[in-house]
Amino acid sequence: MFLLFFLLWVIFNGSFTLEIGIFGIVIAAVLFAFICKFMDYSVKKEILFYKKTLLFFRYVFLLVREIVKANFGVIRMILSQREEIQPMLVDFHSDLKTATGKAFLANAITLTPGTITVTLEDDRYTVHCLDESLAEGMNESEFVEYIRKLEA
Repeated sequence: MFLLFFLLWVIFNGSFTLEIGIFGIVIAAVLFAFICKFMDYSVKKEILFYKKTLLFFRYVFLLVREIVKANFGVIRMILSQREEIQPMLVDFHSDLKTATGKAFLANAITLTPGTITVTLEDDRYTVHCLDESLAEGMNESEFVEYIRKLEA
């Protein structure tokens, strides 16, 4: 919130000078102290928010990277002259605790080419994969580890 207050101060002023910056820091600190005292907010929550924001951006980067890799894998699978593609359904359990975390994993699986989350019931996922190679290690992927860190 402190950074948000400071950025709003700078944006509303329309320019940045040393004087505007110093006044912005003071005003942002006063507002931050006010919300900490009267609105059940704390510096610990602020630090946790920044850590989770950084972790979320790393998760998004991982997701984009995996989408690109899976795109090339599916293109290679389709264009190769190998035998018939063997689609399959895979069931696995996840130890994610929150509904948001479970939805994040289901969406990450669906966004990755070649896989679609068919059902999510409690902690059991059913995923349709274009080929057996896409189904390997799904329950212990990097996605699961990042989501666990976001849940903590």
